[in-house]
Amino acid sequence: MRLFAQLSWYFTREWRRYLGAVALLIIIAILQLVPPKLVGVIVDGVTQHTLSGSDVLMWIGVMLVIAVVVYMLRYVWRVLLFGASYQLAVELREDYYRQLSRQHPEFYLRHRTGDLMARATNDVDRVVFAAGEGVLTLVDSLVMGCAVLIVMSTQISWELTLLALLPMPIMALVIKRYGDQLHHRFKLAQAAFSTLNDRTQESLSSIRMIKAFGLEDRQSALFAAEAKDAGAKNMKVARVDARFDPTIYITIGTANLLAIGGGSWMVIQGTLTLGQLTSFVMYLGLMIWPMLALAWMFNIVERGSAAYSRIRSMLAEAPSVVDGEQEAPAGRGTVEANIQAFHYPQTTRPTLENVSFTLKPGEMLGLCGPTGAGKSTILSLLQRHFDIDQGEICFHGIALPQMKLDSWRSRLAVVNQTPFLFSDTVASNIALGKPGATQEEIEHVARLASVHDDILRLPQGYETEVGERGVMLSGGQKQRISIARALLLDAEILILDDALSAVDGRTEHQILHNLRQWGENRTVIISAHRLSALTEASEILVMQHGHIVQRGNHDALVGMPGWYRDMYRYQQLEAALDDAPENTADEEPANA
Repeated sequence: MRLFAQLSWYFTREWRRYLGAVALLIIIAILQLVPPKLVGVIVDGVTQHTLSGSDVLMWIGVMLVIAVVVYMLRYVWRVLLFGASYQLAVELREDYYRQLSRQHPEFYLRHRTGDLMARATNDVDRVVFAAGEGVLTLVDSLVMGCAVLIVMSTQISWELTLLALLPMPIMALVIKRYGDQLHHRFKLAQAAFSTLNDRTQESLSSIRMIKAFGLEDRQSALFAAEAKDAGAKNMKVARVDARFDPTIYITIGTANLLAIGGGSWMVIQGTLTLGQLTSFVMYLGLMIWPMLALAWMFNIVERGSAAYSRIRSMLAEAPSVVDGEQEAPAGRGTVEANIQAFHYPQTTRPTLENVSFTLKPGEMLGLCGPTGAGKSTILSLLQRHFDIDQGEICFHGIALPQMKLDSWRSRLAVVNQTPFLFSDTVASNIALGKPGATQEEIEHVARLASVHDDILRLPQGYETEVGERGVMLSGGQKQRISIARALLLDAEILILDDALSAVDGRTEHQILHNLRQWGENRTVIISAHRLSALTEASEILVMQHGHIVQRGNHDALVGMPGWYRDMYRYQQLEAALDDAPENTADEEPANA
């Protein structure tokens, strides 16, 4: 019953719908009390020869009219009650999605995608079912049960009613115990479903890699193990669930046995007529539904309570990065970074130490260094995915934590090292951040990203559906479409996180040339492993183990010993060797 208290905010707000449904349920319960009474009247009238045939037909007609009215009223209250519960589903999912969108990477380091999806679908469905069907069964069982008890006690015999109800307290205690077991086991079953959901999501997302490595059998075995575990936990739930109905039916059978035995003795003694006993047994039959409904209500409400606790735990998590209060100042500004120390959550060793730079409007900052040196971490801090432990990053002299996140991030256009495309058209993917963009604007940024010709070669050009995660495109095409998407935002600061790694050298050169023209008076930050992408940078930071080991422009770094010069020479030699076969092939006809 905890769930009803937890959802009281919604019941209070939607009180008109719920009150209307409850009122109709009460009217239906009262109407359902009439037929057993009429049957008793007919039985006594026929056995005592006090009713004519026309009277019998009249009472039968009344019962038919009541049945039609009950049918119509049931339709209306279902619309009211279940309409309210479905609206709750919409609101819960909206709140849940909004909460997920407010979270930062630290949150997604702790929670798996499959688990988050399970809470948004399966758990919400359980809560909604309890808020609809649970309320129905609670009200219906209480109203019908109380009404039947009152009629049986006042209109027939309170002694026989008390005798028939002797097994009920025992049943209530047993069902309460079942409900507690169900709550615990269903929570474990939902957690197992989340794990299974996560395994499914990972397998589908990485299906290409699984096939490339021939891991189909291994992944199938892992999935089968997760499915077996989920099935075992659900079987434990089913075992508890299966105990409800037998307990109810044993109780009802005992009640009927006591009612018929005691009632027969009362008929023999003359304190009860045969028609009254018939009515009593029919009323007792009407008690079957309230008792079954009450047990079912405990079942679905405990499931809903377990599911709602999982949803609430997620909604209660505050974002690790707190929103600021100031709007980002208008106009182009200088970015100043002084990162004294930063480490990721649940790690003790600093990821960055003593990293500082100043980036004026129109300048280009290059970041390079070995894998794991801290380049992407700097870019994450610039986007304020995490807060710095010691130090600060300022824009227009204002520290980033003081500015509103949306206001600051609206000044950024970001292309990540792993591009993501939605299952939509190429044009829609490019216009993701600016849905109202014209076709001319989309094609313009596609040309800047050197992907326009590739798009035209697709089956439907810009209207081609790229499939989930851009499955039909190459890595280079996805990167260039992502660059076009960022350029369309026309933001003040462009961040490229190793965004040219999948394109060839000639295309990279063309894109960088276009970016220099596009980026006039705009700030550009490029992280790259291929150093040819950084030759035009105003300043280059060479990172190693979270520290700056070298800094300067390209010409200065090439002229001093260190990682940058060695890597640049190596990459130049590698490029020359790659071009050698082409040059040899070009010279052979001339030598011939």
